[in-house]
Amino acid sequence: MRATPGERAIEAVIFDWGGTLTPWHEIDLHAQWYAYAEIYDPPNASSLAQELADAEMQRWRRQQASQGAVSTGALEALFLDRGIDTTSARHLRALGSYLDFWAPHTLADPDAHGLLRALREMGLRVGVLSNTMWPRTHHQEVFARDDLLDLIDAAAYTSEMQVAKPHSEAFAAICAALDVAPGASVFVGDRLWDDILGAQQAGMRTVWIPHSRIPDDQVPDASAVPDAVAHRLGDVLGIVTGWLGQHRHPAP
Repeated sequence: MRATPGERAIEAVIFDWGGTLTPWHEIDLHAQWYAYAEIYDPPNASSLAQELADAEMQRWRRQQASQGAVSTGALEALFLDRGIDTTSARHLRALGSYLDFWAPHTLADPDAHGLLRALREMGLRVGVLSNTMWPRTHHQEVFARDDLLDLIDAAAYTSEMQVAKPHSEAFAAICAALDVAPGASVFVGDRLWDDILGAQQAGMRTVWIPHSRIPDDQVPDASAVPDAVAHRLGDVLGIVTGWLGQHRHPAP
């Protein structure tokens, strides 16, 4: 059941990661995997990069086709499926190159630190729910780099789950981690299907940030109507403050 603003007190604000807490970036999948493959297997770098890119896309398509009932799984599983020894020094060097490729594309939105700090100062819990193959440690390193880690009360990553957004169990997982009910939570995301529709079906209020250029084939259903629209990340603070005011000062 979809929550409506003012239905109950807001206790938590939960954010999508890529395209929401970070600005949208268009990524060349072959290029990201070439950064790995040129270290792991230089003579066959191009073919290995294409193999890894194809394998990743198959996982994302399977997740989408299942409406999140099947997650992409963990990044390590993708390597293991290709017969890569994930304990080898060569793999670890190659993985470092892969992460270095991603580093400039994971920088936090300039509004992120101030927004999360302000929400915490208002007594609200802050969460993150991300459809991702990356392990928790990679995300924590990114948040620590951008001085956000200590401002996040709980995070849920679908690399650790059997499901993914828009499946309701993914949203239930982060609410459980924060110890809040979905109806007392706000979800902020840049994707109408994965984030907004999924969160509404889970019973959450929603804020859409429409600044990402999502490919049409990644939006199976664009019918969701968010409870509010934030044209920049920092606008979320005013929206949430307004909803809190409606609850605390109901109309006569």
